[in-house]
Amino acid sequence: MLDKISNHLDFFQHSLGLRAKKAEVIASNIANADTPGYKAVDFDFGKALKSQMSASQGGLGLAKTDSRHLTAQGHAANVAGGLQYRSSVQPSLDGNTVDMDIERGAFADNAMKYQSTLTFLNKRISGLMDVIKGGQ
Repeated sequence: MLDKISNHLDFFQHSLGLRAKKAEVIASNIANADTPGYKAVDFDFGKALKSQMSASQGGLGLAKTDSRHLTAQGHAANVAGGLQYRSSVQPSLDGNTVDMDIERGAFADNAMKYQSTLTFLNKRISGLMDVIKGGQ
């Protein structure tokens, strides 16, 4: 029963984890805006989420010695495909490729998507609680 609920909420867990990682990457870019030679980085959220979802469905490959054992599930700790350099619009003279306008926009967009994922998760949990309580 609990594994079905866990599988039901798995997407949100991975999504929130990757959104938090993306916020860290963007914050790192912003913090290094004045560092000479720093190259702005980012990652493909959709590709990373797809990779984590497929990895969690595959399990860890542990041996099951009894049919009643649950399948162990793990998730990728790192971003799939790794960080990639963001293409610069106009690098500065010192070689830094951080554009503060792009970083602020990306940070606001990511924060909005993080908050909306939390809202969807809250609604999903509320729905599950209603089902558990019997729809009262």
